[in-house]
Amino acid sequence: MRVLIVGCGYVGRPLGAELARQGHEVFGMRRSTLADAELQAAGITPVHADITEPATLATLPPNLDWVVNCAASGGGGPDEYRQLYLHGNRHLLEHLAAAPPRMFVYTSSTGVYGQNDGSLVTESSTTEPDSETAKVLVQAEQMLLGAARTQTFPAVILRVAGIYGPERGYLLKQFLRHEARIEGHGGRYLNMIHRDDLIGVILAALRNGRPGEVYNAVDDQPVSQLEFFTWLAAKLNRALPPTVPEDSTAPRKRGLTNKRISNQKLRTDLGYGFKHPNYQSGYSAEIQRLDVSGR
Repeated sequence: MRVLIVGCGYVGRPLGAELARQGHEVFGMRRSTLADAELQAAGITPVHADITEPATLATLPPNLDWVVNCAASGGGGPDEYRQLYLHGNRHLLEHLAAAPPRMFVYTSSTGVYGQNDGSLVTESSTTEPDSETAKVLVQAEQMLLGAARTQTFPAVILRVAGIYGPERGYLLKQFLRHEARIEGHGGRYLNMIHRDDLIGVILAALRNGRPGEVYNAVDDQPVSQLEFFTWLAAKLNRALPPTVPEDSTAPRKRGLTNKRISNQKLRTDLGYGFKHPNYQSGYSAEIQRLDVSGR
């Protein structure tokens, strides 16, 4: 297969490396040339373009079989989100319209779910978030799903939970720096996925996903703040973080939510089996990696 990965960074680069290892011809799209050597070493052909600038997409290779858009915002507010996720996907749709790929996978976010009552959330649950950035993500999804319905564009959407893994793990880093806090009674649920599993899920979606469908990319076990930090404190033989009042007005890019996200559809439809089905497995692997590396 000829594969284009849009946003060849934390997720896209190891995804591309795995696809290249499997024998696919992989193109990695980034705005700058800074990572060209690393991409080439991983068997990925660098392509320079910017999905927020449609004229630059003329440099993309033709006759693509698979396209993965896992471009990620480094920050910013609704305007930046709109440029990258809404307009960026629209520009890709327009560019690919003349010769659509066999599969187009877009990594959205579980932030589109605004539930705040600890309820179980599935792909059919409402997507009515409060935060403006999450509302943009809903709009981007609706555009792609509309193209799947009316233009037979082969879009599959993965709603990705909090990603952790090598060099990334906000909660673990906070804990190690003694900056972690348990909010209120610690009952708010966290939903996560290890980067290795997200890569596996994307591969499964490319092979087995159904155009026009949405899948929650999240591990098997939502966990409360208190349960997570209690486990982590015992694992590292450290004190439990202090408790602070829950502040619903604290700035969070995609809003404050509290829900338990189900991955049953992902497991059933895509047949994916997790390497790290829960936080205990994934964070144990990361803690071991940190110990081995001496960090």
